[in-house]
Amino acid sequence: MSASDEIAARKNPVGLLPAAAAMAYPFILQAFHVTVSPAGGVLSSARLIGAALLLLAAFAMPLLGLGFAFRLTGLPHPTLFDLRVRRLAYASIAAPPLFVFTGVTLGILKLSVPDILVWILVWLVAGLSVWLGGSTPAPEAASRPIAGWRVAHGVAAAVIACFVLFHLTNHLFGLEGPQIHKAIMAAGREIYRAPLIEPVLVLLLLFQVTSGIRLAWRWSSVRVDGYRIFQIGSGAYLAAFLLAHLNSAFVSARAVHHIETDWAWASGAPAGLIHDAWNIRLLPHYALGVFFILGHLASGLRIVMLAHGVSATLANRFWIAAVVAAALISAAIISGLCGVRI
Repeated sequence: MSASDEIAARKNPVGLLPAAAAMAYPFILQAFHVTVSPAGGVLSSARLIGAALLLLAAFAMPLLGLGFAFRLTGLPHPTLFDLRVRRLAYASIAAPPLFVFTGVTLGILKLSVPDILVWILVWLVAGLSVWLGGSTPAPEAASRPIAGWRVAHGVAAAVIACFVLFHLTNHLFGLEGPQIHKAIMAAGREIYRAPLIEPVLVLLLLFQVTSGIRLAWRWSSVRVDGYRIFQIGSGAYLAAFLLAHLNSAFVSARAVHHIETDWAWASGAPAGLIHDAWNIRLLPHYALGVFFILGHLASGLRIVMLAHGVSATLANRFWIAAVVAAALISAAIISGLCGVRI
């Protein structure tokens, strides 16, 4: 088969599966909620297994996008269609925070339009844009992104990491109970909510979103290894997660509804994260957020290690250990938010 025939044959609907999976995501969450919340309050073994499988599917949906991005990055003779499909796959990774952002924004605007309807329309438009675009060979892309953006993104990340690691540590103490979480949070807020610090922190977070999208857009156009693919995918998730979190905390909770963003707010009290039809979307949103934050930091540190002469074997082992630790920390934090105590 010639290169032109190969390019023509590659344009098939399979590339739109990440968009289809993203459209299905809210229905998976709804099915989980119905399964785990029986009318009589008694959860049978069959319901428990079904709920576990549905929750696993909800978590697998963003990882499907990551898998597609990995599969599509190494294609020979990439076309513009391949590039759009690859970026659609990266965007689908961010489905959990984007779904939260959609619901919160409609609530802020006081629109009675169902968020699932808006969600489906957005992904339909995204899928059609990918499918209807051209499939000519993609232009050659520079092998490296703009150095200034990369350095600035890394410096900002080092500053933000101090806040993030404190925030995650505080949530880990939630396993001991809301009171100790409240005490630690109050001490931290003396610093990060100070009039001269909070605006700078917010601006840094917004810059991190902007610069991260810029870098991810550039890196998504070139052939990279699996470590970089994870870094791009986790960065896409975090960009959406930060926007959703700022929108929920600053705009919806603090500015519009004047709600204290404490443990009760984060854990969806009094209904909780699991047994509320709206709050269930926060479960994968939070859990994957913690995982990808720590995994993204590990990916950045791996690049720094390699740049400073650390062997690839040692740097890769560090990354694997850090990603495993990120999964364990994520599981611990989300367990605390769901009511587990030690």
